[in-house]
Amino acid sequence: MPRIERLDAADAATAARWDEFVQGCPEATFFHRAGWQRVLGGVFGHDTHYLFAVEGNRIRGVLPLAHVRSVLFGNALSSLPFAAYGGVAAEDEASAAALEREAEALAQRLRVQHLELRQLERRHEGWPRQELYVTFRKAILPDEEANMLAIPRKQRAMVRKGIKGGLSSRLDDGVGRFFDLYADNVHRHGTPALPRRFFEALRREFGPDCEVLTVAAPDGRALSSVLSFHFRNEVLPCYAGDDVAARELAANDFKYWELMRRACARGSTLFDYGRSKVGTGPYAFKKNWGFEPQPLHYEYRLLRRDSVPQNNPANAKYRLLIEAWRRLPLAFANRLGPYVVRSLG
Repeated sequence: MPRIERLDAADAATAARWDEFVQGCPEATFFHRAGWQRVLGGVFGHDTHYLFAVEGNRIRGVLPLAHVRSVLFGNALSSLPFAAYGGVAAEDEASAAALEREAEALAQRLRVQHLELRQLERRHEGWPRQELYVTFRKAILPDEEANMLAIPRKQRAMVRKGIKGGLSSRLDDGVGRFFDLYADNVHRHGTPALPRRFFEALRREFGPDCEVLTVAAPDGRALSSVLSFHFRNEVLPCYAGDDVAARELAANDFKYWELMRRACARGSTLFDYGRSKVGTGPYAFKKNWGFEPQPLHYEYRLLRRDSVPQNNPANAKYRLLIEAWRRLPLAFANRLGPYVVRSLG
């Protein structure tokens, strides 16, 4: 049986071995990379437990976990907060099972209410699951024009509207323009923004694998921006924001076309539109681009609670809070938001 060890965030040599395994494991995602341990601990102060299965000197599986504690939203061990995907990534079932046993034992020792595994594939038929989220993944064709023609007619017309309107895109060195658009956008939707230093930490940690693309009007005004991750042959737009004028000027469609076009040029073969909640505007937008939803399997080991937590804006009990948050001055919301959102994940 494989033995289970823990990754020390300061152990660069073992972190490099971890990332080498993640790079080659088909079940692994960008969110399994070791750098997330430093980001989650450094920005949010969460205790992390990065478990890996070893046979001999060879890593056979990984399971990144973070302990998220909140008076408002509960006490959980999760793989992984602020990530679309997580859970076990392993070469064999013995390693996967050993990692999950250790995670359950850790959850009991920490006295959390539940253990959450955010997976692309279902592993435990008997565990309760969250069925709110789906993902959208589609192949990037090797030819730019073929990718344009693969976009459904209505959305393709919006892309061409942006091109004719003189919109332009640029990869930004920093997160300034992105954060201004992102923070304003989430505030309009009544939800707290992640702190600017989170996005700065992502850029520092992942370097060229984390990039910001911003779309501007002909006069140079920033209209829409997206922070994306590159992993193996995939591009994953993860966080986005836009100006109120973006829809009228087709800046959002143009933005994702530019991201796809640039990814095609660098040889990427998969466009991962990321997760969305079923029945929301982003869900409909991605379907209109010709992407089909694929269910995400967020599985829960309930330990000290009776039901799956619903800490998301779709929960009706948060309706009044969302309306109140919209009314806060943006500057105040940006100062207060990080203290709230750190416990949501």
